[in-house]
Amino acid sequence: MSAGQIIIYLFTGFIIFSYLRKFLNNKKIEHYDPIEVNKRMKNQNNMLLLDVRTDPERKRGHIKGSVHIPLNQLRKREQELEKYKGKEIVCYCRSGSRSLNAAVFLHKKGFNVSNLKGGISAWNYQNQK
Repeated sequence: MSAGQIIIYLFTGFIIFSYLRKFLNNKKIEHYDPIEVNKRMKNQNNMLLLDVRTDPERKRGHIKGSVHIPLNQLRKREQELEKYKGKEIVCYCRSGSRSLNAAVFLHKKGFNVSNLKGGISAWNYQNQK
């Protein structure tokens, strides 16, 4: 086996491992569509929306009442969420990918978290109907 083949096998293995890890982490997190989140927000007061988008994205619009901690700051600002440990934290971003990463991180830290399926894009679309 040549060095090139070994590199290709290692790279392929890494890609497969990454997808498998994301798939397994995805199964640990609840995913709610915008309709479910709206209903849950109206029926219970035990939920927090966490916006993990960047500052410029947030300035273009956000879900009223949400807390803003950009994903790239979440590790160092995690303690700000300690007061919400008894609540379900629904993470959202633009499309639902970064928020899933945030939810997985917070889940590992012991928070009760979920993800807004489709992010604020789906939220805005659903609320324009």
